[in-house]
Amino acid sequence: MKTLIFTGGGSGGHVMPALTIIKKINMNNEFDIHYIGGIKSIERELVADYQLIYHPIHTGKLRRYLSVENLKDIFGIFLGLIDSFKVLWRFKKDDTLVFSTGGFVSVPVVIAAKLQGKKVYIHEQTSRVGLANKIASIFASKVFISFEESFKYFKKGKTYFSGYPVREECFSETIKEVVINGRYLNQSSKPILFVTGGGNGALLINKLIKKNFKELLDNYIVVHQVGKSFIAEYSKLTHPDYFPIAFVGKEMIDLFKLATATVARAGAGSVCELMAVGKKSIYIPLKIAQKNEQFFNALEAKNKLGSIVIEEDNLNDEVFLKSLKEIGFDNPMIKIQGQNGLDFLVKEIRKYFDEAVKH
Repeated sequence: MKTLIFTGGGSGGHVMPALTIIKKINMNNEFDIHYIGGIKSIERELVADYQLIYHPIHTGKLRRYLSVENLKDIFGIFLGLIDSFKVLWRFKKDDTLVFSTGGFVSVPVVIAAKLQGKKVYIHEQTSRVGLANKIASIFASKVFISFEESFKYFKKGKTYFSGYPVREECFSETIKEVVINGRYLNQSSKPILFVTGGGNGALLINKLIKKNFKELLDNYIVVHQVGKSFIAEYSKLTHPDYFPIAFVGKEMIDLFKLATATVARAGAGSVCELMAVGKKSIYIPLKIAQKNEQFFNALEAKNKLGSIVIEEDNLNDEVFLKSLKEIGFDNPMIKIQGQNGLDFLVKEIRKYFDEAVKH
């Protein structure tokens, strides 16, 4: 049986593209699919719902700056390399493809796969390449990118523009029923504000909502993805139109469609999916993201949809509330032309196995 091994993690932004591809490509159960990730990482939680064989390995974070933690993490990476060797050794190289979506957990997996003669494909989600994928690209046969400007970061000849693997429901204008804490939001006449700082939440955005709580709730139903670490605190804020959630799962795309306005960080996944949905949004890019990648992600949405980008240094209550007024209460889905990386990447994976059979 054809074996497809995914790796990537450390954040939901690295995991969700892999899961989107898995959902699409395994509809006919033609692949033996495995996932290699961290022992206590977010990918282990997210993969649990997909009935995959999960292989936990040791990890170590890669940093571009000097830190005493680097010594400990080098040891973690070395252990991860040994773990990866053990996992991958049982699979035949001609029947196996390793597909990485980045994050520091993927580096030892990619290296081990290459040393065992197995083919490696990687996908870079952001407009600015991460260190993990920069290293992994050395060992990869093919590199796929979400933004065309990322070509400059990778070797010519093996780098391809795929686009981001967006969930297929983004392209449909149908909105499924969204029920939060027993409330049917589709039936509400009050505008909906969806706020998300990503799967782990964002302290800066959470504080912004808390500070402007009364004014926001006067005008909106607020659905607020606060992150697991903040849910206890924000659950204490009581209002019939305020819905704090630790983590939004399958309702995410329908919330994007349903919301009058969405306030978000500017991870590649959020930006690409909101662009696919066709909703003008408000982005607050993470200032410390490497190479300011989130700012450049958000610029794509600004240029193509007229979304609003507020840099952290310029963020205050007045700017935030003014941006909401600029979005207004009439914010329809405006579909724009774009390539869905999902179809492209699934085709490339199938192409690899088809060619392997011929040889």
